[in-house]
This record gives sequence, structure tokens and C-alpha cells, in this order.
Amino acid sequence: MINNNERTQIINDLINSGVSIPCPDGVIIEKNVEIGKDTVIMPNTVLMGNVKIGKGCVIGPNSYIVDTVVGNNTKLNNTQAYSSKIGSGVTAGPFVHIRPNCDIADNVHIGNFVEVKNSTVDEGSKLPHLLYVGDSDVGKDVNFGCGCVTVNYDGRNKSRTIVKDGAFIGCNTNLVAPVTVGENAFTAAGSTITEDVPDNSLAVARNRQVVKNDWVNIKKPYKRQHLK
Repeated sequence: MINNNERTQIINDLINSGVSIPCPDGVIIEKNVEIGKDTVIMPNTVLMGNVKIGKGCVIGPNSYIVDTVVGNNTKLNNTQAYSSKIGSGVTAGPFVHIRPNCDIADNVHIGNFVEVKNSTVDEGSKLPHLLYVGDSDVGKDVNFGCGCVTVNYDGRNKSRTIVKDGAFIGCNTNLVAPVTVGENAFTAAGSTITEDVPDNSLAVARNRQVVKNDWVNIKKPYKRQHLK
């Protein structure tokens, strides 16, 4: 870890080169880090190892980036990224975890509370919120609904999930690897997908809803006594 004098010198050199660091207190940038002009480093951001950040980015606040390459005009808000590549025009956060061996292409959107691990995500795809994408290859213009999981580990082996261009993964879908979702295919919300989905198809893998009328009045499951 660098000492305070080194930290101050690195920050001053970056500011003189055209990087904006509006609140240097709490910002830690190691000497091997490269940052392009007009990039803003927000408070409580830590950049360590072989980090390269392009022009016009906004990194932070509260971001931790290690051994990662970031393109131009990318915004990483409350994001942790390790040993990965993040393209240009990417937006990520808040509360995003990009684990090692990820390749995030240009113009990808990663929303809040998303974890990506050992995966590729191609241009224009959206991973909006509450997702785990692990050991996966995601194509272009793919959309994941809220609460989806790639189920990559069976307790012994880790397998890959493939989601091809233009696919739409409905909310609360489990993709149980190894599995492939074809081009422009859809999965219905709440489905657990265990078999390949052909191109341009809809996969529905859930039980039909059953309604038991007057069940509450018969079973009286609540402690609240006013229910009759």
C-alpha cells in the first residue's frame, strides 16, 4: 500500500493531466493506474494494481477497482471489479460486483445488486437488478428481468450457460447449466429452465396456479384474532 505522500503526489499528477478528483480525501490510487482525460474519480474510490480507465468516465463514489481495464464514457457507481474488462459506454451500479474473468462489452447496463462472475456480456445487453450471472456467455441485446439466476454449480461441477442474441429472460428465471437459450427466445417469468430453448421460442417451466377458495377462513393461519 502506498504511503500518504505517494498518494498525494499521484492524485496531483492525475489532476494536472486532466482527471477530476473533486474530493481527494479517501481516494486511493496506486502508481500503476492509468486514467484518461475528463474522467471523474468520486469520493471513497480505490484503484489498485494494473487498472486502465479511459476518457470521460465517472468512477465512484465508493468503487473498488483492481487489475481491470475500463473503456471510455463508462460510469461505475458503487461497483467492485476484479481482473476483468469493461467496455465503453457501460453503466453499472449501485452495488455491483464484477468478479474475475469477466468481459463486459460496450453499452451494457448493469443495475443495482448484480453479481457477474467468469462471464462475457456482449454489446447492448441489460442486467438491470437483483441478478447472478456466473460462468455464462450472454449475447447482444439480451434483457434479463429482475431476480434471475444462472445456476452454474451442482456441488461438484461448474457448467456454463449460453444466452444468445436478442433473448429475453423473464423475471425470476433460473437457468440451470449447462443450458442454451436461443436467439430471440423468451423465458416466462418464474420458470426454471433445464433444457435448451430453441431460437424464437417461448419456454414456460412452472406449475399452473391453484386457488383454494375460503382457505384462510377454514385454516385460520393468522394470529390476528379479528379474522373470522
